[in-house]
Formats: sequence, C-alpha cells, structure tokens
Amino acid sequence: MLKTEGIKETLAQVVSDRKQELSPGRMFVEACAENGLDAAVEYDVTITDTLTSSRRKPRYPARNVLKAIDLSRDPRKFYWHESAPGADDAPIEGAEVRRELASRFHKSPIPELLTTTAWVQVPPQMWEDPETFESFINYRLIVRLCTAENYTIISGEGGLLNIPGIARITDPGPFASTILWACNEVEQMGGTADGLIINPVDYYRALGTSRLMADLEENGVFICRTRLVEPGSAIVGDFGHGAQLFDAGRSVIRFAEPPPGTFAEPGPAVMAEIYERVVVNLPTNFFVVTV
Repeated sequence: MLKTEGIKETLAQVVSDRKQELSPGRMFVEACAENGLDAAVEYDVTITDTLTSSRRKPRYPARNVLKAIDLSRDPRKFYWHESAPGADDAPIEGAEVRRELASRFHKSPIPELLTTTAWVQVPPQMWEDPETFESFINYRLIVRLCTAENYTIISGEGGLLNIPGIARITDPGPFASTILWACNEVEQMGGTADGLIINPVDYYRALGTSRLMADLEENGVFICRTRLVEPGSAIVGDFGHGAQLFDAGRSVIRFAEPPPGTFAEPGPAVMAEIYERVVVNLPTNFFVVTV
C-alpha cells in the first residue's frame, strides 16, 4: 500500500507562487501539491514539443524533421497525397523527364491518431524536493516520451518504415554513395531531399571517415540520428513538402498503475501520453536506403 502522507503538505509549503511560464514538470509538481498521488494534468499542447534542451550538442527528435499540424487549432478532416502511376496507366506527356506528372492524386480522411505512452517510477520522497521532481518529469519522463514518439513516427504502426509506397534502395557499394543516390532520386521526382533519419552507428562512422554528414548539413539536410532505424539503413526524403505529423495538440501526465512488466519492483509511477500520426503526401519522394 503506497503511503501518501506528507506529499501534499511538503509540496504546498515549498512550491513558489511566483508568476512564470510553467514547464510541464512544474505544472505537475503543483498538481501533486494539491492532489498527491491523484495528481493528473491535461495540457493543451503536445509536451514533447515544449522543452528546450540544455545540451551543448543538439540531438533532434524525429518530430523536428516533420511539419506538425495541430488538429486542435487546425481541425482538418482530410489530407491529400499522391501515388506512383499504375502499371496499366496510359503514357503521360513529359513524364519521361518530369516523373511526377504521371502520379495519381488522392484525398483521404486523416487516419486515427495513435497513442504514445511513456512511464517513469518515482524514487521515494522525491516530491519533497520540487525542483528535482520538476526536472525528473521534464528531462526523464518527457525525454522517454520523445523516444517513444520516435518509435511511433519511424517504426511503429503507421510509422515511416511501414507506409506503403516508399521505395527501398539497396546497393552493395558504400553507404554514403547510396544515401546520395537517394537524394538524387528525390530531386528527379521534383522534390528536395531535406531530411535524413540515420542510426548513430552510421552517422559516426561517416563522421569519422568522410565529410558526408558535414556536407549534407551544409547543403541544408536536417539530420535526425536515432536507434529506431537499423544500422545500415536510413530514411531519405522531402520532409518539408512530402510528409506531415498530425498532432492532437493535447497531452496528459498523471500517476497511474503501470502494466505488468513495466518496472522491476512496485512503487509510485507516472505516465505521459500524446496523440499523433505521421502521413506521407508524396511517398515517391521518400526512400529507405539499405546496404
């Protein structure tokens, strides 16, 4: 049985009343001061997009590669997208040079948003130090949520790796050459390869052996390095015009009972949830590169 005595009293004594723009963690700390282990905060933003990193070396999450559409403020029902021509389609004049002229146009309902969840277990009496508790929520729970969000966007149900119509480019040659080949293919479709999602293994291998990463960044390519693509693979595409992240524009943080197997031992746990889904408008302008 969890003991909650002292949580409300301790936090109520030390939480400042000063007027400031509150972080998600601070808002949750103040909710704990009032409600103890019944604390729950609903946010009218997606909290993975609210925190600035204090790292000297930035590491961008996958959401930063995409254009996010906040459906709470931009209540769309449909999105447009294209597909490659069918095998039996009649030839289109000019498509031998401008390949996109042969693409088919579509309108589809925005798919059901997916729930992304993260958990942390709160060490005993951490709530007695509100500054530390705030930091723990901001930079452990929400950072874990960012990792879970990467999974949703990249490799989960509806993630970029599972969206139909995105072609695979495989070549036994150097990985760098295959990435540049994919960048060229995007431009041959009339787009611009402005984003690259790559495993840190391949990022640092290229960093140590060539100027590929520096050249790409100097050429305006936004690089996201993450474990959520396998080593020896990458996603190259026109993220600026060819894909969107539909976002509910709301989140929740609350104490809750975690699913079995979440933690090694019992203890108070906090969960965070966001709701979103990636769609690809121009799948012909994206490639999964493998070696």
